[in-house]
Amino acid sequence: MAKIDDSVKKKVPELRFKGFTDEWEQRKLGEVSSSYSGGTPSAGNKSYYGGNIPFIRSAEINSDRTELFLTIKGMNASSAKMVETGDILYALYGATSGEVGISQINGAINQAILSIKPNEGYNSQFIMQWLKLQKQKIVDKYLQGGQGNLSGSIVKDLQVKFPHYDEQENIGTFFKRLDDIITLHQLKLDLLKEQKKGFLQKMFA
Repeated sequence: MAKIDDSVKKKVPELRFKGFTDEWEQRKLGEVSSSYSGGTPSAGNKSYYGGNIPFIRSAEINSDRTELFLTIKGMNASSAKMVETGDILYALYGATSGEVGISQINGAINQAILSIKPNEGYNSQFIMQWLKLQKQKIVDKYLQGGQGNLSGSIVKDLQVKFPHYDEQENIGTFFKRLDDIITLHQLKLDLLKEQKKGFLQKMFA
């Protein structure tokens, strides 16, 4: 990576991969992607649940499994919508507002999740990492005291600076690799904590 001269910092980031010199272009997220949220079938109708369609909820946007499954009947009776592996999932409601991830599975989403599908020339990992970086700023600006919800309109109006697609891809891949390493070490840390707990229980009278 190479540092950028102070005279051009405003139009490009301070640190870049070698070989990239073009200025970044600012666009509204809604101009470079399509997006939609889903819905929830009536919880009182048992025939809507227990099928084979994973029903992704806000806390599951980074997971490869779901607690609930819908039937085709449940899908047809509600505004739940399907997403595909690789789609950006953005949490709009409640304690998870502003959380973002890349869908690990094909499944249905409810009204608390916004699915974002970048247009050609725009990279999902790059957009997801930008949204992750901006989470606190977005929450502070649009959720007074942590209350209320975000909306599709708010997300579509977010101003994002984009480099050429190749640079987006490099940046997205770089941060995905870091996230994967962090996840791996977190799993190892969790395992060590459990082992320590077991030793403590067995080695003290």
